Amino acid sequence: MFTGIIEDLGKITSLENKGTNIDFTIQSSISNELKIDQSIAHNGVCLTVIHKDDSSHTVTAIKETLERSNIGLLKIGNTVNLERAMQANARLDGHLVQGHVDSTATCKSVKEENGSWFFTFTIDAKQDALLVDKGSVCINGVSLTVISPGQSEFSVAIIPYTYQHTTFGSLNPGDKVNIEFDIIGKYIAKHAAAYIK
Repeated sequence: MFTGIIEDLGKITSLENKGTNIDFTIQSSISNELKIDQSIAHNGVCLTVIHKDDSSHTVTAIKETLERSNIGLLKIGNTVNLERAMQANARLDGHLVQGHVDSTATCKSVKEENGSWFFTFTIDAKQDALLVDKGSVCINGVSLTVISPGQSEFSVAIIPYTYQHTTFGSLNPGDKVNIEFDIIGKYIAKHAAAYIK
């Protein structure tokens, strides 16, 4: 379980195809603190550490993960948002994030407004019911507040700190991002659907 509060940016230093899987090696300042078999979110995707040294760690993404997220689009030199699993005695500064990405969304526009940035994303129309104004959403592992959800799109506001310390600073229109909808909203939508039929 994660909170959507990014700890560090990691840099992809190696990619190795292994059948339908890909091993990613990531260099970061927290890699030396990780342990083998530990879960860590990469752009919001929970992956298991299979190898580490003093400055980098390696994780494996399986076919399901590659198809559902933007992880398979990463190249050597790209950066990813990193977050270690939440500690049970820690403050929940973001919201409950599982690290199980639902799908990708596409960045439609980026607008700077007096020191903040507004990002608009397009999603599948079937996912509209999973977003509510001022509700939570996780984008590339970052816990954010939904603004003006509409038909197949929604926006978020990014403060300067988040813009500078996550991959939002390099995100452009047309880029794909990982989306994890709020788990509470997903459960409510599932139960409501059973009564609508």
